Amino acid sequence: MLFVLRLIARNALRQKLRVALTVFGLTVAIASFGMLRTIVAAWYAGSEATSSARMVTRSAVSLTFPLPLNYATRLRGVDGVASVAWGNWFGGVYQTERNFFPQFAVSGESFLAMYPEYVIPPEQLKAFLRDRTGAVVGRKTADTYGFKVGDQVPIRGTIFPGTWTFTIRAIYDGSTERIDSSQFFFHWEYLNETIKKAFPRRADMVGIYFVELREPGRAAEVARAIDAQFRNSLAETLTETEKAFQLGFVAMTEAILIAIEAVSFVVILIIMAVMANTIAMTARERVAEYATLKAIGFSEGFVARLITGESLAVALAGGAIGVALTFPLADLFVAQLGTLFPVFNVSRQTVLMQLAATLAVGAVAAALPAWRSARVRIVDGLRHVG
Repeated sequence: MLFVLRLIARNALRQKLRVALTVFGLTVAIASFGMLRTIVAAWYAGSEATSSARMVTRSAVSLTFPLPLNYATRLRGVDGVASVAWGNWFGGVYQTERNFFPQFAVSGESFLAMYPEYVIPPEQLKAFLRDRTGAVVGRKTADTYGFKVGDQVPIRGTIFPGTWTFTIRAIYDGSTERIDSSQFFFHWEYLNETIKKAFPRRADMVGIYFVELREPGRAAEVARAIDAQFRNSLAETLTETEKAFQLGFVAMTEAILIAIEAVSFVVILIIMAVMANTIAMTARERVAEYATLKAIGFSEGFVARLITGESLAVALAGGAIGVALTFPLADLFVAQLGTLFPVFNVSRQTVLMQLAATLAVGAVAAALPAWRSARVRIVDGLRHVG
């Protein structure tokens, strides 16, 4: 076995420039594949971190149509509902248009109690609940913009005009790395009070309701009961699971996701073709050597294993470097994009896909050259001039 491995290593390093270029190409391809798969995973991160015990109730017409605040009482009365919270998308900007992060006006204590995955120190939570203009910010956004507890943060409203100043009272961390820690929450009551003064007709209106279930298995039943209660009203509702709600946003960019996924696999197919050509050239140059091995007693299977081993060795070298480079590339990528991708991690599944792609490239590229070289007749092989 050791003899075979040494022979494979020596054969692989004969044409150093050719091997180096092939390894470089594989590195670029595998790293690109990993980055593209990570982008796709980041798009779905919001839906993957949802809870089966939570649902979202919104306007049946569109998310841009609000619902009356008094719906909260009626939602609490629906059988199977444990608690209700609500919120409005704020959509402001910090300092410049480039400094964007998700901002929500939420019903304070009832909302945060429904999301235990947002981990907040108890003393900071109390400070937020006591402060009418207080805000809770995710760790990622806090680190990106240098926010600290006690800082005053002015945000220019786009949906709700004016400059709104908030005091950072708490910074939350995600209970796992899959939890979005880029969000900014403040009191819905503060928003509503201000709207009452400036735009009375827009007051006491809610963007969406968050509904917590007593039994997650009754989600469909509870959703039907909620929507039936508001059927034929001036503001009919659409209730769906939190995951379905998140996937609705993903569906808006489905064509882009399909294109990214297609490109990721095209990259692998291209490098597979390049690799196959490299191994075919190598095998063609060594036909006489393989014939000699067969003449002195080595089997056809040995020759095939020799070529396949060399192909896999080159592929694994490029693949390993590509996998290793994916992590710093992902960090650099997300640093440039700020909070555009709230969750952007190279997952274990992505690494496994990269390694599987590497092995597939090495095996497929060697298949035909190994078969041809193993079946070549000794006489023809010895006559061959590479």
